[in-house]
Amino acid sequence: MNRNTLLTLSLVLILAFSAATQAEQKVFRIGMIGLDTSHVVAFTKEINNPENNYGCKVVVGYSGGSPDVPSSANRVEKYTQQLREQHGVEIVDTIEELCQKVDGVLLESVDGRPHLKQARPVIAAGKPLFIDKPMAGSLADVLEIFRLAEEKNVPVWSSSSLRYSPGIVEMKKTNSVGEILGCDAYSPCSLEEHHPDLYWYGVHGVEMLFAVMGTGCQSVRRVQTPDYEFVVGLWDGGRIGTYRGLRKGRHDYGATVFGEKSIIQTGKYGGYKPLVDEIITFFKTGDVPVPKEETIEIFAFMSAADESKARGGAAVSLKEVLEKAGK
Repeated sequence: MNRNTLLTLSLVLILAFSAATQAEQKVFRIGMIGLDTSHVVAFTKEINNPENNYGCKVVVGYSGGSPDVPSSANRVEKYTQQLREQHGVEIVDTIEELCQKVDGVLLESVDGRPHLKQARPVIAAGKPLFIDKPMAGSLADVLEIFRLAEEKNVPVWSSSSLRYSPGIVEMKKTNSVGEILGCDAYSPCSLEEHHPDLYWYGVHGVEMLFAVMGTGCQSVRRVQTPDYEFVVGLWDGGRIGTYRGLRKGRHDYGATVFGEKSIIQTGKYGGYKPLVDEIITFFKTGDVPVPKEETIEIFAFMSAADESKARGGAAVSLKEVLEKAGK
């Protein structure tokens, strides 16, 4: 092999190595906090699947876990092991260390109570943050997370995958019902003793309700039995939206939407990918797809429902619970 050929081959190898290095550097590195929910494995499979061509990769995780919540304590070791052994995710000991290795963060802890504490170092590090449901364990914590994010100019948002149910997305895209006059949403609604009643699982159905109705809820009334929840929200303009929580019989998700042009059934679960698509777009653009005002109102709605229960089903205004929480 002559000298010119060697030089050419060396140049080709250098350029190839440089291109590969640049391509690797362009990958948006994602960290996961709270490895105690099936979401961490499901999301990692979607994000790290090369066929989806997201240009992002889950690379680091922090286990977390809540010893007093069985669904956390009994699963955190299993999911941590899966991420490490099956998906090559590095496991670190602190959130601060995780933040040094990533460009964005998914806060996945199944327990909403530690979310504020876990979000603080992420926001302080300036990393864009998606927080899985429930966003926090109290309305006051939800408000504080958004306050910290605004103070540091860090994009933060939260959503249930049910917001992106195909029927809801299609309805909005085609405007098939015209002006929305009301909505009845339903979902499973198991309870967890450390969280306000609807925060734990009812949040998915309430998210669907607000995805359809939008903001503007003024007050809430609630009826509870051992097997069911029924919450009636009064929106501005006299519109009514309801949420039915299911603990007996068939468990499913859905909604009836009442519009000026038609009445339709929508809201069936469409899997995680539509939400993951939104998360990836968020990481790439920094644009928050769900305004903080709507998320705050969702949690105010659920907090007002708890207060209504305490008052025997009396109407409770969202303004009252927001003021009590410090807004």
